[in-house]
Amino acid sequence: MEEAPASAVPEPLKFSSPADIDDFIDHLRRFESGEMTSDQFKVYRLARGTYGQRQPNVNMIRVKIPQGVLASAQVERLAEVSDEYSRGFGHVTTRQNVQFHFVQLSRVAEAMKRMDEVGLTTKEACGSTVRNVTACALAGVCNGAPFDVTPYGRAVTRYFLRNPICQALPRKFKVALSGCGDDCAQGAINDVAILARVRNSERGFEIRVGGGLSTSPENAHALEEFIPADRLLPVIEAVVRVFDRTGNRQNKSRARLKYVIRKIGMDGFKKEYAEELAKIDADGRGSVAIDVSDEVRPDAVLRLRAPVRQTPAEDGFARFYASNCIKQRQAGYFAVIARLERGDITSAQLRGVARLARQFSDGTVRLSNEQNLVFRFVPEASLTSLHAELVALGLGRGGARTIHDVTSCPGADTCNLAVTRSRELTTAIEEALGAVTGEAAEAVKAGESLDVKISGCPNSCGQHHVAALGFHGTMRRIGTATVPEYQLHLGGGIDRDGATFGRQVVKLPARRIPAAIVRLLELYRKDRAEGEAPLAYFRRVEADVVKRAVADLAEFDAATAKPEDWLDHGDEAPFKVAIGQGECAV
Repeated sequence: MEEAPASAVPEPLKFSSPADIDDFIDHLRRFESGEMTSDQFKVYRLARGTYGQRQPNVNMIRVKIPQGVLASAQVERLAEVSDEYSRGFGHVTTRQNVQFHFVQLSRVAEAMKRMDEVGLTTKEACGSTVRNVTACALAGVCNGAPFDVTPYGRAVTRYFLRNPICQALPRKFKVALSGCGDDCAQGAINDVAILARVRNSERGFEIRVGGGLSTSPENAHALEEFIPADRLLPVIEAVVRVFDRTGNRQNKSRARLKYVIRKIGMDGFKKEYAEELAKIDADGRGSVAIDVSDEVRPDAVLRLRAPVRQTPAEDGFARFYASNCIKQRQAGYFAVIARLERGDITSAQLRGVARLARQFSDGTVRLSNEQNLVFRFVPEASLTSLHAELVALGLGRGGARTIHDVTSCPGADTCNLAVTRSRELTTAIEEALGAVTGEAAEAVKAGESLDVKISGCPNSCGQHHVAALGFHGTMRRIGTATVPEYQLHLGGGIDRDGATFGRQVVKLPARRIPAAIVRLLELYRKDRAEGEAPLAYFRRVEADVVKRAVADLAEFDAATAKPEDWLDHGDEAPFKVAIGQGECAV
């Protein structure tokens, strides 16, 4: 099977700079020589994507992937970094980044240099900066969007990356672009939500501000109903400047933009914003044209290659086609989702993905906010062949964007703030849902459109607040012992009306969560009104009804508890809380 000619494969987009690496090496030298304190260096390295983890003397490095777009050469380089500097696999985040754990600080600069060679950077992937600018992984190919937001997201990234105005903000600042009204990029929980709109044949955007999760979630507020596209960068700059000036610098836990709006009100915020925007206009910078010349065109890939010859369908292809293959607005082409287990991808899988991107799609893949990979511009006749190749890589599972496709943060495996091992619970849930039979299997099928999101602590890195079935890790004291458990958040989600945050209903021991999910699905199947969708049911069902349905699972009695009830998922030793000093609010 031939790959696309090199000239047809897109060149990697470059967001890196060798100067960043030289600067990191210099600051590391100053830290090691005692010229910088540990706290000073911590602030510095975080803004360069280098984050401390639960285990001493090793780091997580976060690679910034604007809009989740990766060229095949970049995917291969990530595989090399994974093998050479980490543990043979990377983790895809809900912000379309890639994280590598257990990296020695002395080798971080080497890893940065290797990634710089293909345009990848860790700059401003962490810290009090404008974080990775995200966008829907189907931008430019879905049927519901008026235009492709990808080049606009790229422009926002370049505008703020290394921009002096946002190198030391009160805290992190997040931006997301959605092409369609469903807000599939989750702008509702970002500091700035950018929603594509067309008015009188003119491209533009609706702007909302102040969304966020953590322990106190907030839905983004309406700021601008419509701005022309050339006003996008000045408008976001004005919001950033207001945040920089008014954000709380004394209390990091109250330093996000949502707290500014809670303090001064939306009317007060709009006044501050209007003043900043007026200053930008007065400087002659109120209109900035954005280059969209490389925007995806309907015929962009038709010239790349003939479809790979169709092969007989593998077992499971029908389900894979139904859930993982999405017809594009470009006739004859599909976007294909490769499901990652727990958001993880091995170096061997990364190399395989790069090869398949060149063989079957447009030479790129996109990371999604569901922690998956998306191949775009796959000819319909090539779907069975691509599926067979994905199966061979361990990436051919169906069930994308269903209840089987669980989202999770890294949890207590590596995070200092986590209470529970959320990644291991993800695996347990997926296995439990796949193993049910009889009426339980029918209940799982009935509730398949629901989503499950898990965080190892209340801070919502796994986005549990906006899941139909969300869980955050906590603990329960039984005498002198502790039991790992999860708080259930019920009925959350994001749609064209914004974010709905799930109700906190009941706490359940960690080992009983998979059984509790099946119980909740059985409740829906038996108790729903005719034609009632699963999410609608869980938003209206009374909390007491849910509590009664799982009462025996929620109750914990030391005398009758099974030995495994005392353990977290993936553990053989008794559960032990080991919360350390996190760096999320540094």
